[in-house]
Formats: sequence, structure tokens, C-alpha cells
Amino acid sequence: MNFRFMLSASGIFTISIVGAQNAQLKGRVLYENGDFPNTEVILKGTKEKTVADKTGNYIMKNLVPGSYQLVIKAKGYEEVQQDIFVEKASTSIPDILLLRNSNTIDEVVITGVSKETLIKENPVAVISISSKQIEKSVATNIISALVKSAPGMSVVETGPNVSKPFIRGLGYNRVLTLYDGVRQEGQQWGDEHGIEIGPYMIERAEVIKGPASLMFGSDALAGVVSLFPYIPNLDDGVVHGKITSEYQGNNNLIGNGMQVGYKKNSFIAALTGSYRIAKNFRNSIDGRVYNTNFEEKNLSFLLGYKTDTRFSKINFTLYDNLQGIPDGSRDPKTGKFTYQEGEGDDDDMEKRPIVPEKELNSYALSPLHQRIQHYRLYAQHTEQLGKGDLDIQLALQQNIRREYNHPTFPSQAGMYVRLNTLNYGVRYNFPKFSSFEISAGVNGMMQNNTNKSATDFPIPDYDLQEEGVYAYVKWKYKRLNISGGARYDLRNIRWSDFYIGTNPITQFEEHVPSSSASAELRFPLYHKTFGGLSASIGSAFQLTKHISLKANIGRSYRAPNITEIGSNGLDPGAHIIYKGNRNFDPEFSLQEDLGVSTRFKDFSADVSLFNNNIQNYIYLSLLIDSQGNPLVDSQGNKTYQYQQASAQLYGMEAWLSLHPEKWKGFNFETSFSVIYGFNREKMFKNQGINGEYLPLISPLRLSGNISQKIATGSTIISSITPMAEIEYSAAQNRYLNLNGTETATSDYTLCNIGTSMAINYSENHSAVLQFQVNNVFDRAYQSHLSRLKYLGNIYNMGRNVSLKLIVPF
Repeated sequence: MNFRFMLSASGIFTISIVGAQNAQLKGRVLYENGDFPNTEVILKGTKEKTVADKTGNYIMKNLVPGSYQLVIKAKGYEEVQQDIFVEKASTSIPDILLLRNSNTIDEVVITGVSKETLIKENPVAVISISSKQIEKSVATNIISALVKSAPGMSVVETGPNVSKPFIRGLGYNRVLTLYDGVRQEGQQWGDEHGIEIGPYMIERAEVIKGPASLMFGSDALAGVVSLFPYIPNLDDGVVHGKITSEYQGNNNLIGNGMQVGYKKNSFIAALTGSYRIAKNFRNSIDGRVYNTNFEEKNLSFLLGYKTDTRFSKINFTLYDNLQGIPDGSRDPKTGKFTYQEGEGDDDDMEKRPIVPEKELNSYALSPLHQRIQHYRLYAQHTEQLGKGDLDIQLALQQNIRREYNHPTFPSQAGMYVRLNTLNYGVRYNFPKFSSFEISAGVNGMMQNNTNKSATDFPIPDYDLQEEGVYAYVKWKYKRLNISGGARYDLRNIRWSDFYIGTNPITQFEEHVPSSSASAELRFPLYHKTFGGLSASIGSAFQLTKHISLKANIGRSYRAPNITEIGSNGLDPGAHIIYKGNRNFDPEFSLQEDLGVSTRFKDFSADVSLFNNNIQNYIYLSLLIDSQGNPLVDSQGNKTYQYQQASAQLYGMEAWLSLHPEKWKGFNFETSFSVIYGFNREKMFKNQGINGEYLPLISPLRLSGNISQKIATGSTIISSITPMAEIEYSAAQNRYLNLNGTETATSDYTLCNIGTSMAINYSENHSAVLQFQVNNVFDRAYQSHLSRLKYLGNIYNMGRNVSLKLIVPF
């Protein structure tokens, strides 16, 4: 009897165990970039694990009900851990979004190559900057926001909202900016012209450091900054997005932005918009800096249709910016900023009135300001054809720029130009053959620039047409990747005789017909075609699972831009009288790159070295009179002449990140960059600052950032992440002092501190609240690449306390 009872009890116990293990868990993983990498789903502390399918869905069966810690891992993404409870029958977990991990060598990039490729397989130095990195940065424009995450990249600034990207000592028309793959075309030759893209509109970015003319043609000689807008990737038929709200105390910046997206089956729609307004910034030396305030509006609307074999989208964007124009004029006795109220002989700079404190501390712009409007409408289509695929792009852009510099006629623009651009591109990625991937394509643009009702004419009306054809080949064998290709470009630029006369009523200059009695030929007829060959070849070798070696050599071509060959007049916003040279030849660069990338569980590191020799390098040099004094007009505007010479630039960048696997949430990053630039003309050999050094070369830079994410266990504030950062910029004693073009710059160290909190406001969403203080000790400093240094010796922004709230939904 006892034996039968025991046997019966054993059977009942066995059945109960089997029944208890019939519970199941299911859910879905979503990815920041919309791709679907191999993803592991694990119940920590057990042997239970599975792999998500190609759509991100996963299911785990025969589980014992109870509490678990769910772990989700995917290459290139940050690991997610989440406490869950499995019910007796079936439990569904809310969708989990994985974010890109910037410390992985498997990061996918799409800039400058034939298809999506891995960083470790790309021989050119490429940096991928995630949305999280952009959000963490406290900056007043998108270019300045990228600099901290991109060693080797710097900015030429004209106040807080005007930043132009420089890569390895080269900028202006040598760095190409892309918006969603469309080249950004404004008046990018100008010093005071920023990038017409709002910071809240960008989801992620990529930076190519080195010659990229192969895929993009002229203007990509130094590299590419590629900006990607928000595109919905959650295919659930629910409206998603995020709201960003920001305040910066130094210039009282108020910024608000919103992204709204919808995706269901194949249909995609997105609407993004932002509005930012700021007062004049301040520092401990200058106080409030007059005419550095701005007001900026952005809007974008996207419609798309995406299937497994095709993706079509059309996008419209609008940018509207009102920006002050600082000239740095000051009262000789008090050193306070003054404002212009007269013109010509009636304007004595030393007797200008002092700007009232109320006006300095105001959001209202002065009558002397610029307005920049940029409109963009583009369509893109990608379709799989057999085992290959076809990419087609067509874009229309209009850039309108007005610079108001007449206090007696405030509604009369000094410079008023309208640039219309048609961009086009067709590329075919051939079916993969053996270990080869081949792409070929054509792209180009047509431009028309027109001077409208203005009084200053630095450049003529002109027409430009450019087209290029290229082929790109990638070969992979085991751990070795070799890629390269060739391209040929033609650029035709022309303008007719352009006459200037004097308006008899206002006495201002104006564009007049040749028959006018006061007509003066300012820009004689010009018609020329430039052509150039670009080519590159490089290799990336996966030495081990964690170490990648890279080498690349590239020849790039750049045609002179309009101001370099055609300018002859005042740009009122830049306070520069430009003088071009009609006889310039194209620039050609030959650059060699070597690099090492490592990605381990506990640390990551990159080292890149480059050497760049440029033929026909074009640069600005200050003109002087017979007594050695700068040529200056009555308003203090200096005259600069474009020159051409042979040049060499070389240097290196290094980056290290410590993120111990056993020390959860800890991260330490440090970066280093140094660039040397030399004019190699024989007449300047051993002349040092009197002509041997190139202008606008960033000094040695070193930065370090340490942070620790602390899990609180709270259901409201789930984590707190304190941060501390140091930025060191060495003195720049290698500068172009010829004719007083540049001056030396002292070294400086800036300290920044901050913290961020993850606030759970719903079951599936957490807001991020960031508090940060930049330049904690209110250090007075001047960046070597700040143009304000040469406009009244203005210093950079002082201490800046900021608060940012990011709410996803």
C-alpha cells in the first residue's frame, strides 16, 4: 500500500511540474536604425534563451511562472536588462527599443560607400554619431553638437549660431554637407553663413574624415558631414515621436522641437518642427556681445512607402533664420559695444552711440541682421532589381539670403542673393559576383544664382552645371576587404557682364544695365569649364575579432568656388571685401591614411594618421597698403585677396573609451587631435608665421569625459548619470601672420559638469532630463577658429547653465 501511494504521489508531482512549465513569453525587439541584426533573448540565471526572428519577434516556451531578469543582446546595440514576471499561461512583453552602441566596431554606416557597410570594413576614417550622443551635447547648432564626438573635426564660428565644419584643417567648399543624402547647397563660401539645418531635426550623423570626392564629386575634397533626419521605424500603426525642450542660461536660449512619426505596413509619414530663440551671448570680458542673438524656425514633412524590395519617399523642409550681424565696434573710452546709425562719411566709428543695456539684454534683433531662408523638396527611390538594386534621387533647393546693413534704410538689404539648385543622382549596385560588389552611377547639379534688390555685390549672377560619373568596387576575402574606384567630374561656370551704378535717390550702388549713364563693369564676362579625376583605393584587415587595420590613398579634385574666382566686393555680414582670381586652377589633393580600430568588452580605441598634399591650394590673405597697413573702408571692413599655392597638411587623431563590462554604467572617454598645415611655396620656406603656416588650422586638442549611470531602483526615477568633462586647447603659435591675416591664440582649459535622469512617466516610456554647466569656472578664452576674435577682439561664450528635457512617446 505504501509503495502504491508513493508511486501515485510521484506521478501527481511529475504532472504538476510539467503543467507548471507550460508558460510562455513573447515579445518584439525594435532597433534604432530600423535594421534587424542577430539578437539574443536570455532569461538571466537560467539556461533559457532564444533568438529573435528577422522581424524582431521572439517566443520562449515551457517556462516556469515567476520573476525573471530579461536580457537582450544584439551586435552594435546597447544591451538591455529588464525585470519581468511570467504568468501561468502566456505573457506578452511590451516592445523593447535597442539603441546604437557607439563603442562597437560593427557599427553600420551608409555614407560614401556603395551600400551599407561596417565601419571595420571601410578603409576610410568614418565616425558614426548616434541620436543619444547628439542629445547629450549642449550646443547652439548641429555642427557644434557633432564636434565633441568627432576628433579631427572643428568649426569656424561667427557667434553661437553660425558654425562651419572643418575636417583636418580644411573647410568651406572642401567639406560637403549632406541632408538625407542630398548635398546641402547654400552660400557656403561665406564666413558668416552657417548650415541651414536645425539641431532638433537630426536623428544621427556620420563624418568622413578624408577625401570623399569619389562618390560625391567636387566639394568633398576634405570629407563629408552626413546628417540623417528622423524616419519612423516602429511598424505598429501607432503615432510615435519625441518632444525636446531646452533652455540655456548664458544667452537665454529657449528651444522646442517635436518629431511625430507613423508607420503601418508599407506606409510611412513623419512631421518634425522646431523653434529656437536666443539673446546675445555673454562672457566675463565683453559682457553681452551685441548682435549675436537669433531666431530660428524649422519644418519638415515626409511621406514614404516601403516594402521588402523598394522604398520611395518624398520630403519637404523649410528653414528660416533671423541672425544678428556682429561687427565688434566699441566706445574707445569705456570699451562698451556701440551701434551704427549713420552711413558712409556720416558714420564715425569712434563716435557711435553705446548700445543701451535694455537692447543688449533683448530677444529683439537690431535693424542690422541677416535673414536666411532655405527650402528643400526631394524625392528618393530605391528598388531591388533582381539581385541588384537601383537608387534614384532628385532634389530642388532654394536658398535666399538677405543681409541688412543700412541703419538709415533698414528695409534695404545690403546683400540679397537667391540660389536655386537642382540635384540629381542615379546609382546601380550590381548583383554580388563571387566576392565582388560593384556600384556605378552619375550625379550632379545645376545652379542659378541671382542678385536681387541689393546695394553690395560680392559675387555676380552666375550659372553652374556639374556632372560626374563614377564606379566603385569592393572585394572581400575572409578577413580582408579591399575597395576603391574612380570618378571624373566636369564643372561649367559662366556669367555675363555685370554692371554696377549709383542710385540717384539713395546714393547706394545697384545693379544696372550696361546702357546706364553710371554703369561700371564690376564683373566682366566669364565662361570656363573645370575637369578633374578622383580615385582611391584602400584596404581594411580584420587582424583579430577585436582589431581592425586600415590603409587608404585617395586623389580628390575640387573646382574653385564662385567667390574664389569671381568675388569683387563687400560681404556685409562677414565685414570682408573679397577679391577673387579669374585665373585659378582646380585643387587636387593626394592623401594617405593609416588607422587602427579596436573594440573589446572593457575598452575601445581608434588611432588615425594622415598626410595630405594639395596642389593649387586656395586661401585668403589680408591686403595692405604701401605703408603696411590693412586696406580698410570707412566702416572698418578689411580687404582679403584669394591666393593659390602648394600645401601640405598632416596629423593624427586618437580616441579611447573605457567601459568595463563588470562595472555597469561606467564610461570614460578621451580624445586627442593635432594638425599641422604648411604652405610649400619656395618663397615661404622657413618663414614661419610670415607665410609658411596655413590659416585656420585648429591647435592641438585634448578632451576627457567620465560618467557613471546609477540605477536607483525607483519606479519613477530609474537612473541618474552624473558626468564631468575637461576640454583642453593648446596655444596656436603656427598661424598665418603675413600682413596680419591671423594672430596667435593662447591655450585654455574648460571644465563642464552635469547629470541626467531617466524619468519613467509610463509603462513603456522614459523621459530624460539633462542638467549641465559648461565652462564652470567662467574662463575667458578665444578659439583660434572664432571669427569674432577679429571683430573687436571678442571672446567666446562664458559659463552656460542648461536644462534639456527629452520626452519620447
